[in-house]
Amino acid sequence: MIPDYRPAVRPEPAFPVRMVVLDIDGTLVGEDLQIGPRTRAAIGEAVRRGVRVSLATGRMPSSAVVFASLLGLDMPLIGHQGAVIRAMPLRPQASLPASAHARGRVGRVLHHAPLSAAATREAIAWCRARGLDPHLNDLERIVVWEGDPSFADYSAYVGTDARIVPDLAAAVTHPVSKVIAVGEPGRPMELVADARCHFAGRADVTVSHPRFLEFVAPGVSKGRAVAWLAHEGGIPMGAVMAIGDSLNDAEMIGDAGHGAAMPTAVSEVRRVARYLARPVADEGAAQLIEQIVLASPREAAANAERLRAEAGLESAASATTAPIEAGKRGAA
Repeated sequence: MIPDYRPAVRPEPAFPVRMVVLDIDGTLVGEDLQIGPRTRAAIGEAVRRGVRVSLATGRMPSSAVVFASLLGLDMPLIGHQGAVIRAMPLRPQASLPASAHARGRVGRVLHHAPLSAAATREAIAWCRARGLDPHLNDLERIVVWEGDPSFADYSAYVGTDARIVPDLAAAVTHPVSKVIAVGEPGRPMELVADARCHFAGRADVTVSHPRFLEFVAPGVSKGRAVAWLAHEGGIPMGAVMAIGDSLNDAEMIGDAGHGAAMPTAVSEVRRVARYLARPVADEGAAQLIEQIVLASPREAAANAERLRAEAGLESAASATTAPIEAGKRGAA
């Protein structure tokens, strides 16, 4: 497990912003999986100015690398909710068109904190008992049981190149990156509190999509991974912008000096955000980058105050991120 460099109390926003971390689905791209021209331009200009830009996602790094390559990024990728951090490939690769099934070459594994085999098997049983259909991600591999009725839906995100097994629990012979359980929209959010209580100390549980309940090793989160990347670059968390839309983004949004929620975010995420972005269809992430990252420090500070006031999220400015992160901070 990487060291935990997350702040005990949320830092005040610092200028200029030196690092930007973006969720992919629902933040960087919408359902069409296309990165808009304004977003490409804003991120490209930030990179040219020396701002570090990375992607943090529940996706496999081999899926995230497609979007990173399209944007010309070279920062490590945070995948599987922070369970895996992988370098970008050393040699440039032809950019694949962003699609539901596209996968690319990734660099070396910088960090992997897998979920124990015992907790994995228990999560499979727990989810099935509640009407969810679980399957596994292990680094760049998907493992699914041959009768899974939800695999067709999930394959729209990760493709169909999975290892199909007759008995999912029996196939778990070693720790894996994460367990994903698919249910009806809204069901994962209904179950997440109970799951966190039941698996406390053995697994951390989050929601990455209205249909996906996910289990990772204790202490794993995008927030912890982002703080590690910032520390490695000598960047204080106050100078980090993090933008996301789902419960799995709460930690990184709450820890960053410039944390922003998409307008579709659940209330647990919105309440730890400083800013509320415009919709993904309006390239809201790009607008925030333009106003807070690319503007002069004085203009950026003024824009930040205005955006915070417009969003009605002023109370988040001095709050700690503890309310939705019990058990995450300081876990080994």
